[in-house]
Amino acid sequence: MTRPKLQVALDILELHRAAQIAREAVAGGADWIEVGTPLIKSEGMAAVRELREAFPDHEIVADMKIADTGTMEVEMAAKAGASIVCVLADADDTVIAESVRAARLYGVRIMADLINVADPVKRSRDLEGLGVDIINAHVGIDQQMIGKSSVELLRSIAGEVSIPLAVAGGLNAATAAQAVEAGAEIVIVGGWIVKSGDVEDSAQKIRTALDDPSLVQPEKKSLDEEIRALLMAVSAPNVTDAMHRKGAMSGLFPLTRGVKAVGPAVTVQTFGGDWAKPVEAIDLCRPGDILVINNDGRTEIAPWGELATHSAKIQGISGILIDGAVRDVDDIRAMKYPLFARACVPNAGEAKGFGEINAEITCCGQHVSPGDWIIVDESGAVVIPKERAYEIARRALEVKKMEDRVREEIERGSTLAQVQELYKWEKK
Repeated sequence: MTRPKLQVALDILELHRAAQIAREAVAGGADWIEVGTPLIKSEGMAAVRELREAFPDHEIVADMKIADTGTMEVEMAAKAGASIVCVLADADDTVIAESVRAARLYGVRIMADLINVADPVKRSRDLEGLGVDIINAHVGIDQQMIGKSSVELLRSIAGEVSIPLAVAGGLNAATAAQAVEAGAEIVIVGGWIVKSGDVEDSAQKIRTALDDPSLVQPEKKSLDEEIRALLMAVSAPNVTDAMHRKGAMSGLFPLTRGVKAVGPAVTVQTFGGDWAKPVEAIDLCRPGDILVINNDGRTEIAPWGELATHSAKIQGISGILIDGAVRDVDDIRAMKYPLFARACVPNAGEAKGFGEINAEITCCGQHVSPGDWIIVDESGAVVIPKERAYEIARRALEVKKMEDRVREEIERGSTLAQVQELYKWEKK
């Protein structure tokens, strides 16, 4: 087998940033440079021309995602300097055929993208028959967020065609290594490299994994373990950005600075400081859960204090959120425990037993159902619906990676407005 090619996908909007990232990726071992679809939509063929001029000895891939007018779009990309042009695999056969004819005329190759194809095995065979040069087993970012795997897609078509196979979609060093073992000759990596604070180092890690896949041993985690690990790697602001600025509670403050908690919610509805149900709920929590308590919005009487906190900590509960008041603040702060409340007050209620455990409640303006995931840090708490927890955690990590790259560019002397090209993209 030939040495696998590393293709870096420049799926960003700003050409000046893309060119710099490409230089760093090539220094780290990238072989092919992809002018990503967002960059082409933002900058047009100028992006292809500039990257061809900057990298005369590298393959330049124009991710046109051609769905119609195959001849025109292949000609346009080829004359701008692309050596490989991407078409959508589910485009009509006439579009594919015309793209292939144009590619032969202009001396470029055609890569067909299997994104959203219903029967990838059959379509791959058809594409080979139509003269396509490379087939890309691509799972799009929105599908990645819900757990679909480009490596699994690759495995389904490996051995079914004789032309080279590429793979794209959410790859890191571990999954890139798996892709090579599954038969990929071209491994396409976008966000893991492009959004990195150290692009060259990230590209080097991928290059190492491609050259010797046996060096990379992927971790095996349950879904809950995966969600927890992802959320521990991001912040509450990252999560609410991933949710289109939704899910954030209001009015909570941390009793202890520098703490963070992540976990599924166990919910409690109580009234007027009645601490029976909140304390009973400790016994129902699993290690890693977060206890979310609604004290009916009352802040003059506390359903929670130091002894309850100590019991929760010993039980392994990750944190406590109270839409209401807490007492024994000095003792709780000494524990450095993640407890967030709306107020502090010395008064305790009585253990009357009113209320309910593990019912849907409202806490600080947000609906919370049992099992919804919570992330809380000094910026506040965000509720993630349990059915979207993995997806949102993945999206939040993408937000963080993007911010890491922007932070690095600011440290190099740019400004936030310049990096984001705010004046260009202001709403007209």
